[in-house]
Amino acid sequence: MNNANRHSLVRLPVILLFLFVASAAAKEKPDIMQAKIFRPSIDVTEYWVSEKLDGVRARWNGKQLISKNGHLFHAPAWFTEGFPDVTLDGELWLARGQYQQTISIVSRKTPHSGWRKVKLMVFDLPDKPKPFSGRVSAMRRMAKQLHAPYLGFIKQFRVVSGDELKQRLDQIVAGGGEGLMLHRQDSLYQYGRSDRLLKLKPYHDAEAVVIGYRPGKGQFTGKMGALKVRTENGKEFYIGTGFSHRERKNPPPLGSLISFRHQGYTDNGIPRFAVFIRIREEP
Repeated sequence: MNNANRHSLVRLPVILLFLFVASAAAKEKPDIMQAKIFRPSIDVTEYWVSEKLDGVRARWNGKQLISKNGHLFHAPAWFTEGFPDVTLDGELWLARGQYQQTISIVSRKTPHSGWRKVKLMVFDLPDKPKPFSGRVSAMRRMAKQLHAPYLGFIKQFRVVSGDELKQRLDQIVAGGGEGLMLHRQDSLYQYGRSDRLLKLKPYHDAEAVVIGYRPGKGQFTGKMGALKVRTENGKEFYIGTGFSHRERKNPPPLGSLISFRHQGYTDNGIPRFAVFIRIREEP
C-alpha cells in the first residue's frame, strides 16, 4: 500500500467523525423554558405579562435559527441580517390566526421569499444571567438599538390585579389572540417546564401523540371515528370531536403530534371533553 492510500485511510475516520459531529450539532435540541398552566392563586403582581403568540418556537443562537426540536430553519440571509450575536428565544410569527401559513413558510428546506411575511418575535434572552426584569430591560435596549426588519420584541407589561389580567385576556382573545404568558419577575432562565413561566388561555390545551384509531360509525362509517392518543405523562385516551370530514377521511398519521383542548381533568388525570385542534407540524 503506497503512502497516499495509507494517509487516505487514516484521514477517513477523522472525516467521518467530523461529518457525524456536524450533523449531530445541527439536530441537537436547544434547552428551552416551557410554561405551566396559570393558577388563580398566583400573585399576578410578581409577573410580567405578554401576549401568547400562536407561532413556531425558534431559537437564534447568534448564527442560525433552530427549531425547538433542533432542526435548522432555512431562512434567507436577508431575514437574519442585523440579528445580534446573542441567543434569542422567540416565535416565528406572521399574524394572529395564521399558524398554518407560518408553518407552511418556515418548514421549507430552501430559502424563499415567503419569509418576508414572517418575523422572529423575541420574548427572552436565555444566556443573560439576570432576573427576568433585567432581561426585559435588555430586550428594550435591543429593540431601540438594532436595525433588523424581521426581528421584533414582544411587549411585556404589568397588571395590578387578577381582574385586570382577566380584562387583558378578554381583549386579546376578542381580537383573535390566543392568550397570555406570565413570566415571574425574579426568575432566571430555567430549562424545562417551570412554574416561573405560566400560560393563560380561555380554555385548557395540551399535546399528545397519535397511537391508534377507532373506526367510525353511522355517518362516519368507513372513516376515522376517534384518535387514540398518549400524553407526555403517559395518559392514553380517545379524542372523537373537532375533526372535519376531510380529517376523518385522512386522519393524522401514527406518531404525529396533535394539539387538543379540554375542560380540566378527571380524578384519573384524563382530559375531560377533549377536542382536536390540529396537527403540530413544527420542524
